[in-house]
Order: sequence, then structure tokens, then C-alpha cells
Amino acid sequence: MRFRLLRRRLTVSAPRMAVRSALPWPFRWILISVVLGFSAAIALWAFEFGKDIAGLDRNDKMELVKLREENAKLQVERDKAQSIANTADSQLVTEKAVQEALNAQVKKLEAENQGLKDDLGFFQTLMPLANATDTLAVRGLQAEVLGNSQVKWQVLLVQASKNAPEFNGKLEISLAGTENGRPWTMMLPTGPLAVQFRQYRRLEGLIALPLQTVVKTVTVRVLDGNATRASQSIKL
Repeated sequence: MRFRLLRRRLTVSAPRMAVRSALPWPFRWILISVVLGFSAAIALWAFEFGKDIAGLDRNDKMELVKLREENAKLQVERDKAQSIANTADSQLVTEKAVQEALNAQVKKLEAENQGLKDDLGFFQTLMPLANATDTLAVRGLQAEVLGNSQVKWQVLLVQASKNAPEFNGKLEISLAGTENGRPWTMMLPTGPLAVQFRQYRRLEGLIALPLQTVVKTVTVRVLDGNATRASQSIKL
């Protein structure tokens, strides 16, 4: 009987036994957390202590401070350079505006000067001709070839007498030169121009030229009916 009980206890069919700790589980978790935290603190302390011994942390801090100082210097230099660049751009814009204003003023003065020259020449042509046998005269004939395609002409007709009667006649313009190396002449395509004036009359216009034409002379004649009252020619 005793042998059977002993065998039952020693075999698989023996009744199960449970071993329970006398420490409750919340206290066990708290104890484990304390142990882990203490271990982590020791590990961190050991890491920092090792860096201090090796001098790594101190060098990194010094390098960081040095880099920050250099960065601050570079920012100051950049701000100065940007300020100088902005000032230079502003001066350049101002100088450009002043230059444009001066150019415009120079062009205006040149135009006014040319106008004064034209007026002076015009009034000079109004002066009576010395030893003139006729009161009607052609004065100030001018002609200019524009781009080998047009002739710009200008002429002033004057009656020198103060009490000259009104003139009614025509103005005939003729061009002479060469076309493709051959002699060439041309009259106004529209024919003679009708003119009517008492003291003076200024006339001007453009004449279109054929291709391969070289104008050498320009001639104007003032016609009173079929009679020529005055004429003038110029060479180009």
C-alpha cells in the first residue's frame, strides 16, 4: 500500500503541485522597473564618463562654438556684401536714368539747333538779291537722296519787291543722272506744281526713284505760262 502511494507520487499520474511566490506581482513589476532604470542610469553615466575621459565631448563643443562664430562672421560679411551690391545697383540705375535724360536733352538741343539753322537760312534767302533784274527768284534749293530710293527736295520762291503783285504760275522740277550707267532724266510724275504767292512761298516734297538710278543734278524752274521767270540747279 505504501509502495503504491509512493509510486503514484513519483510517476506522471502523481497530483500537480503549484509553487507560488510570497511577493505580489505589482511589487515585482516595480522592482523590475527600478532595476532596469538603475541599469540604464549606470550605462549612461559610463558613456558620458568615457567621453569625458577621451575628450570627445569637449572637442565637439569647442568645434561647435567655433563653427557658430565662423557662421556669424560669414553672415555679417554676406550682409555687408549684399548692402554694397544694393547700393551699386541703385547708383547704376540712377546713373542710367541721368544718362538717358542727358541724351534726350542733347537730342532736343540738336533738333532746336537744326531748326535755328533752317530758320536762319530761310530768313537769309528773304534778303533782296543784289543787281536783280527780276523781282521773282528761286532761293535755297536743297535736295537729298534718301536710301537710293527717294529724293527729298525743298525750295523757296521769293518776290523781292515789297509791293509785288500776286504770282500765279507753276514750279517744274527735273532730275538728271544715270540709270544702269546710261544718261537719265526725270520730271515730277504729277507734272509741274501750281504755285500762288505774293512775298514768298516754301515748297518741299519727295520723289521716288527707279532702281539702279544715280541722281547727279536737281533743277527747278518757275514758269509763268510758257515763260521761265526763274530757275536754279544744284549738284548732288
